Amino acid sequence: MGQKVAGTCYVKVDGAQLTITGGCEAPLSDKKRETVVPGYYKEEDLAPYLKVSAVHTSDFPLKALVSGTDMTVTCEFKNGKVYVLSGAYLVDEPSSKGDDGTIELQFDGNKGTWQ
Repeated sequence: MGQKVAGTCYVKVDGAQLTITGGCEAPLSDKKRETVVPGYYKEEDLAPYLKVSAVHTSDFPLKALVSGTDMTVTCEFKNGKVYVLSGAYLVDEPSSKGDDGTIELQFDGNKGTWQ
């Protein structure tokens, strides 16, 4: 029997659902490790994040997303896993693309948890 592992994701920001294209990206770990010499490594903290490509619809919550500094972003993946990012805010320079009507968004936050 086959198991669904990919497909449409669902994203909500403070309860408002976004229309998205493609997939979403969320980190699996909150640490980055790098080998110094075999058997020894260094470790640094990573900021939790969620990347998504959203459709710039007529009801897109632009003002709320741009001004939000303590949002809760929930992403439901097609495999049933859910990633919740709390204390979220937009980073980088999101811009609306007229040729395909999308906006690339990256949310960073205080805490990201898999459920």
